Amino acid sequence: MPLVTIDVIKDVFTPTQKKDLIAKVTQAMIDVEGEGLRPVTWVRINEFESGDWAIGGKPLKASDVQSLATAKAA
Repeated sequence: MPLVTIDVIKDVFTPTQKKDLIAKVTQAMIDVEGEGLRPVTWVRINEFESGDWAIGGKPLKASDVQSLATAKAA
């Protein structure tokens, strides 16, 4: 029974984006493991408050991640 956990900072992804993440990650598992595992493939999203997640000792906020996403798209 596959269990996939996605950790994100709260308020980075919209409910629609989280739903899309769940659907696409589930499909990726099915593509590898086969359709028979769909009923037992679990995907969960853990959301952490802004500042409760850090990289290199620097706490990140949702706005930091959104700025990175915007810069990457440009």
